[in-house]
Amino acid sequence: MAAKVQRVQYYYTVVPDKPGEGAKVFNALKEAGVSLAAVIGFPQGRRAQIDLVPADQATFKAAAKAAKIKLVGPKSAFLIQGDDQVGAVAEIAEKLSQANINVTAVQAIAAGEGRYGAILWVKPRDMSTAAKVLLPAAVETPPLPLGD
Repeated sequence: MAAKVQRVQYYYTVVPDKPGEGAKVFNALKEAGVSLAAVIGFPQGRRAQIDLVPADQATFKAAAKAAKIKLVGPKSAFLIQGDDQVGAVAEIAEKLSQANINVTAVQAIAAGEGRYGAILWVKPRDMSTAAKVLLPAAVETPPLPLGD
């Protein structure tokens, strides 16, 4: 089965890089019933950036506002889900390369039971072209909840 690629909206927040700060964000979203399709966190100097791909934008934004989580975005990325196989991400990177599109960043993980997931970023100026390359018939669909 071919990978399912979706153009998604994500937001990020920046928190102090110390124990418990990410937990505060995740617990506030959990208590509000927010489902996330993807989460990426990484250090940024003395702070940490947390990228969040919500399954439902309205619920997510309302929960973040209520919890006083300062968000930046929305921004765009590609969420990829498919059968795990050797070279799965290489095939997608090759398609973008052939279209002269540079991959800015990618995070991928084997999800178990023969599946994998990834999130991939390109420069904003390349999003439309990348969507034409990666999305079947240029159809953009909302992400499916991956579970919490």
